[in-house]
Amino acid sequence: MKREIQPSAVSVPPLPERRPSADEKTRVVRFEISPATMIQLVLVVACTWLLIQLWPVFLVLVVAFLIVGTMSPVVSWMEARHVKRGLGIAIVFTLLFVVATLVVTLTIPSFVMQASALVEQEPAFRARLSEYLAHSNLTAPFADWLRNVKYGASGSAISATALAFSMRVFAIAAYGTTAVFLALYIMIDRDRLRGGLFAAVPRSHHIRLARVMMNLETIVGAYIRGQLITCLFIAVFSFVLLVACGVPNAMALAVFAGVADLLPYIGGIFALGPMVLVALPRGPVVVAVVLLMMLAYEEFESRVLVPRVYGRALRLPSSVVLFALLAGGMLMGILGALLALPVAATVMMLIEELRVELPGQQEQVGDVEQRVGDERAEEEYARRTEGVPAEQAAAIAVEMSDDRRKEESRPFDAADV
Repeated sequence: MKREIQPSAVSVPPLPERRPSADEKTRVVRFEISPATMIQLVLVVACTWLLIQLWPVFLVLVVAFLIVGTMSPVVSWMEARHVKRGLGIAIVFTLLFVVATLVVTLTIPSFVMQASALVEQEPAFRARLSEYLAHSNLTAPFADWLRNVKYGASGSAISATALAFSMRVFAIAAYGTTAVFLALYIMIDRDRLRGGLFAAVPRSHHIRLARVMMNLETIVGAYIRGQLITCLFIAVFSFVLLVACGVPNAMALAVFAGVADLLPYIGGIFALGPMVLVALPRGPVVVAVVLLMMLAYEEFESRVLVPRVYGRALRLPSSVVLFALLAGGMLMGILGALLALPVAATVMMLIEELRVELPGQQEQVGDVEQRVGDERAEEEYARRTEGVPAEQAAAIAVEMSDDRRKEESRPFDAADV
């Protein structure tokens, strides 16, 4: 019989506490902020606070630059045909004023009347829609909810809301007029303002700055012209379709569709709902025609019209477009959604032009050739602008960048090899 032996408990004395010897030094980590860093931090905070306080003024400046980017190619085209720059600017802004006056005169009164009619007919539209939804067990709860909707706002609250809305419309109109005149002054004083900007930048970066400015003008001009064309097309198409189908208040619905189309890919969906609701009294055939024709036009616009109108100026994938629209809308509302696409295209352009090395990207042969070309262009620019004032140097940098862009866009010729 084996006897199980249990180990006896052995007490282990504790290890003596180790104290640092006199020869060992204690390491001290210090965080010291230089005065220059403190000054930069204060300047960043001050600029951020100033930007928040002057946010409406900054938006006016942005809109002015958008107008300049849209009108500058037209003025340059007239200059190339021996029209003086001042006369070209006067012609372009006069035409802009005449077109805006005609649009306001011909559309706003009819739009206001038809919009008021739509508001007055809202209870009837709601009753028809609830009756139509009540035929299905699936949509019956929604029909009951529509019947029980009540507007509890008092007359004084409605008057206050209308007054606040009117003041906001007046403020937007005032800011828009200021942006137009600011754009006019910027275009007139282009050379002086551009010279001041180039004087504040080292001459070793002038060629790159000129190329960035030209790309910005291309992006802004293409975006604004594309917006005008697509909004006009969908407004005209909607108006013709609704008039042909006998849908009332076609002008107001068409104008709303044109304004909603400022948001690419999703604006037309917003305009489709009111059209279908107003077309309900005409019967299911008219509703089906309006719905199918508008969906077909949306497909045509996204597949054919938008790529051809915008061209390669924005170069944004559809996923980036949707993300930019959502981010801009969450941050700044409708205005943020409108500015999201040119801002996203500008950021991608700056990454490409400033040769920003992304973490997952390796340098390609084309990047090396582009960098060598930049160095040669900067050397030639330094030779040509030695002792030249900043205003004249800016014109030379723009001319060199324009010549290089034309060479890069020229089709490849085997005889050049």
